[in-house]
Amino acid sequence: MNLISTPLTDKNFIGNLIPQKKPFVMVDSLHYYSEDKIISGFTVEVENIFAKNNYFHEAGLIENMAQSIALHKGYTYYRNKLSAPVGYIGAIKKVEIFKLPEVSKSLTTTINIMHEIMDVTLVSALIECDGIVIAKAEIKTALAK
Repeated sequence: MNLISTPLTDKNFIGNLIPQKKPFVMVDSLHYYSEDKIISGFTVEVENIFAKNNYFHEAGLIENMAQSIALHKGYTYYRNKLSAPVGYIGAIKKVEIFKLPEVSKSLTTTINIMHEIMDVTLVSALIECDGIVIAKAEIKTALAK
């Protein structure tokens, strides 16, 4: 069940839910949230550090996935009236990048939590652009102590 009624698009609010700060922010909206799933949005701007030759590159796509995981954790903490935690990527596997999106395109990233044990989370991540899957991966993250 989606626990938000309308997409959250306030970039300052979203920015407070993740530990990353400009120019390293790769999520700008929250479309869906439940205990085991999040759907985030991101519009690639020309001045993005991962945008080159009018395309958003592989490292940016992976960072978008990781920050979507952080957004899920940050929103969970926000709902519990806690500060957003800092986490780390522990492992990335099964990465497939099918297409690089052009600058100015909007990405929709879906994170499904597969397992969560203590402070370690394993997810499947999927990025779509214009309704087409452009990247997917499995990512393991861990919260910092």
